[in-house]
Amino acid sequence: MMPVSHATPLRRAPVQRRSAERLTRILDACADLLDEVGYDDLSTRAVAQRAGVPIGSVYRFFGNKRQMADALAQRNLERFTERVTDRLRAAGPRDPAGAGDWRTAMDAVLDEYLVMKRTAPGFSLVDFGNQIPVGSRHSEPNHRVADRLTDLLSGYLHREPDDDLRRTFLIAVETADTLVHLAFRMAPEGDARIIEEARELLRAYLGRVLDSS
Repeated sequence: MMPVSHATPLRRAPVQRRSAERLTRILDACADLLDEVGYDDLSTRAVAQRAGVPIGSVYRFFGNKRQMADALAQRNLERFTERVTDRLRAAGPRDPAGAGDWRTAMDAVLDEYLVMKRTAPGFSLVDFGNQIPVGSRHSEPNHRVADRLTDLLSGYLHREPDDDLRRTFLIAVETADTLVHLAFRMAPEGDARIIEEARELLRAYLGRVLDSS
């Protein structure tokens, strides 16, 4: 069970196992209903019914459905980070000094994002928080993702997580976000040619920046 980060704006953080399990059921129900009815028709009452909990349990954690969607987005980011970490751990270092290769890291990040786009309930609407209301595009979630990746990958790459690296990853995240969304607008599972173009574009940009630094 993946806990919700304390950074998530919960009304009350779960302190007991039973409460944490109830929160997980609520977020799972929220994700499933987002896929079924969309954000506009989502309601806290429907979430409570699907989760099998009293409506008061939902309001214990969230004041409204927007806060639920935000918490789901935060949980998505936590799971994404954990899965990328697992991929990198399995890949191991690529040089005698123990540093990993940025190409391996880039593939791990992009491939895991594609897996979540295709399989994670509710992800097509909220991903890491940048599409609610539907169609809204804000930079803050991409900054959050880029900062998380900088903190994660700087150790793997044995690089200083300075402003230059953060800017590099922010540009990469913004580029990947735009092109992956385009790919999934073109085809339900993501247009393979657009995804491959995105991968090549990221390789060219990261190669120019990271290989020369």
